[in-house]
Amino acid sequence: MKIQALLFDGFDELDHFGSFEALRMAGLAVETRALHQQDVVIAAHGTKVIPDGHYTLENKPDLLLVPGGGWIARSPQGAWAEAQKGIILEVVRTVHESGIILASVCTGSLVLGKAGLLKGKMATTNHSAVQELIDCGARYVSARVVDSGNIITASGITASLDLGLWLLERFVSQEAAQKVSEALEFERRGIVHK
Repeated sequence: MKIQALLFDGFDELDHFGSFEALRMAGLAVETRALHQQDVVIAAHGTKVIPDGHYTLENKPDLLLVPGGGWIARSPQGAWAEAQKGIILEVVRTVHESGIILASVCTGSLVLGKAGLLKGKMATTNHSAVQELIDCGARYVSARVVDSGNIITASGITASLDLGLWLLERFVSQEAAQKVSEALEFERRGIVHK
C-alpha cells in the first residue's frame, strides 16, 4: 500500500506525526509530499520537514493523509489559508475522483468539506469546528475516527494516533493495530465506521 501525507506550511505537527508514527511502527512507508514545489515545509510550531517531493497525480498513492492546522485561528499559513488559495481544494477533489482514499485529521476535514467531498457523508473534526463541518454538508459524528469508506476523518489533533491505528486495522490487521497500540502505550477509543 502506497501512503502519502500532503504537507503545507502551517500544518499542525501532531496532525501528521501521530498517524505517521503509528504507520511507520508497523513497517508501512509514509512519503511526505509538499502541496507546492518547495525544499522545506515549515509546520505550525516551527518544525521543518524536508518533503520527499511535491504532490503530483502521476505519482499517486493508494491513501493520502491531509492534516489540519491554523483553521480555527484563521492563520495566514495552514489549512485555512491553503483552502482560501484553492489549490489544495483542487488537489483533494482530483485525488477523490481518481479513487484514492482520503484520510484527514482535525481541521483537515474542513479542507475535504470545502472541496465538496463531505456532502451527506458521516465525518468528524476538531470540536471547535463542528458547525463549519456541518455547514459543508457533512453529517457530524462525535467520535475519534469516522470511516465513510473512501473518506476517513479524525477529530482533534491527538486523534491522529487513533487514525493511524484504525488505518492499520483496516488495511493490515487488527493484530498489527493492537501491537502498535501497545508499543505506543496508547489506548484507542471511539472508532466509528460505516
